Amino acid sequence: MTARRFPGVGLGVDVHRLGAPGPLRIGGVEIDHPTGLVGHSDGDVLCHAVADALLGAAGLGDLGEHFPSSDEHWRGASSLELLRLVGELLRGAGIEVRGVDATVVAEAPRLAPHRLAMVEAMAGALGLEDALISVKAKSSDGLGLTGGGEGLAALAVARVAGVGQRDPE
Repeated sequence: MTARRFPGVGLGVDVHRLGAPGPLRIGGVEIDHPTGLVGHSDGDVLCHAVADALLGAAGLGDLGEHFPSSDEHWRGASSLELLRLVGELLRGAGIEVRGVDATVVAEAPRLAPHRLAMVEAMAGALGLEDALISVKAKSSDGLGLTGGGEGLAALAVARVAGVGQRDPE
């Protein structure tokens, strides 16, 4: 029997507009801000980018395929819960997470004080050690959607391997 092949590395990108009533959640952490992110779920750009990176690395499609916005069941869903479900999908396919590196692009709010809480929340949802997840925040120096305070963006890279598979030397 041949082992299932998959890319092993995935990229996730997500962008959401600010302006929704309710709390702003990034990386599963509620952050003080006048508005939340507009989305079918809670709009958490960081959880979405990480989930897409993981699914892509595992060759398991994307977030919209598993949790489509056309399905009312996912309206208002916690993106941290969606990330937990992605972790279950990977484990069920015999795939383990080897590392995630993510960046949130935003002018405001300041995210540095929340970075460790985001790492803990996402690592907890995925059943990982905190050390396997890195989160950074960058501004876009007043340029574009994020620089004008209209929205937030996140990018993530994930590395996965089959359970028991050795990393290349």
